[in-house]
Amino acid sequence: MIKVLPRNIFRFVFLVLLQVMVLNNIQFSGYINPYMYVLFILLLPFETPKWLVLVLSFILGLSVDMFCDTLGIHASASVFMAFLRPFVLRAISPRDGFETGTYPRVSFYGVVWFLKYSLLLVFSHHLFLFVIEVFKFDNLHLILWRTALSTIFTVFLIIISQFVMFRK
Repeated sequence: MIKVLPRNIFRFVFLVLLQVMVLNNIQFSGYINPYMYVLFILLLPFETPKWLVLVLSFILGLSVDMFCDTLGIHASASVFMAFLRPFVLRAISPRDGFETGTYPRVSFYGVVWFLKYSLLLVFSHHLFLFVIEVFKFDNLHLILWRTALSTIFTVFLIIISQFVMFRK
């Protein structure tokens, strides 16, 4: 547990800074917005209490909101994602459950498992974020299109980061 805390603090700070300084300036035709800060929630250990995941997600989203001046949109989407995380983990868990001492990473459970895990959670985060951002269902097809494209790009970046950061 002592080793995990500094690593997660560094990951938190790094992902928030990466998001606000680099990724918020990337926008492809207004439809693709990479939100890589959600990687922090995805990589939290399985043993992390649910209440702590919710609190950390709120602080993460609020940190991004403070830099982006978005009034809680990222905080609410992050908390929504953290709320869904236990359900997604239960739905895609291995038959015998998760081994103690393992983390939700490509190196422990493979690319297919991590792809399912990250796609479900990132899609739910992005859909919630974009619906709240527009706050009406008039252009639902545009919201879904933007969600799909942003999810694909974000998950692509997340998978690449897994191979760069966590090599065997």
